[in-house]
Amino acid sequence: MRILVTNDDGIHAPGIALLEEIAHAISDDVWVCAPSDNQTGAGHSLTLSMPVRMRKHTDRRFSVTGTPTDAVNIGLKQVLDSPPDLLLSGINAGANLGDDITYSGTVSAAMEGALAGVKSIALSQVMTRERPPSGDRFDAARGWAEKVIRLMLDVPFAPRTLVTVNFPWCDAKDVSGVRVVRQGFHDYARSSVVEAHDPRGFPYYWFGLDAIENTPDHGTDLEAIEGNAISVTPLQLDLTHHASLERLGECFG
Repeated sequence: MRILVTNDDGIHAPGIALLEEIAHAISDDVWVCAPSDNQTGAGHSLTLSMPVRMRKHTDRRFSVTGTPTDAVNIGLKQVLDSPPDLLLSGINAGANLGDDITYSGTVSAAMEGALAGVKSIALSQVMTRERPPSGDRFDAARGWAEKVIRLMLDVPFAPRTLVTVNFPWCDAKDVSGVRVVRQGFHDYARSSVVEAHDPRGFPYYWFGLDAIENTPDHGTDLEAIEGNAISVTPLQLDLTHHASLERLGECFG
């Protein structure tokens, strides 16, 4: 099995080192192509206004001066001579839950793999400022990621779909299980824009997020994480709201 590993935190992030380790436990044919630096929040963006450069670190490890989407494109079209069987993106240092997946470079890298017809899984470790009792910020992912990935290896993914996985903020021994759940939605008002002034007196703005809150709806990724469970959520790249097609069609009929 050929595995392509990528992320959005950059080639030197601890999360991708852990994911490489897990990938090597599954296969001896592992390749890495990731952004050269942190691309958190890059979403599914593609670099078009400047060239992207690639650096070779070892025979099977590469980085690119671009976004996670750039990294997957170059990995598939320049680094590998044949398509991988599996793309793994992560392990992100932070949650990708609810509507935050639309901003996520980690999930977007998996989206790009899905568009290319590759089975793709995004993995994220929920984090807060305080360390869990073990002291290992990735303890839940370290203890569970390989098992979760292996369970999905023989599961066929529908075309243009992917799976996003979030590990709760607790030690591996305290994980309550794995739940296959739908995407939740945050309270949009939780986000904030902080205004301040630079040393020359000009204003600047910094986007911030308050602590993640649960959703009143059951069966979501937010609820699963709240209960110290691993959330597994299948996503589709077809964003069409099919129920509205007929109603809108009547407006223009």
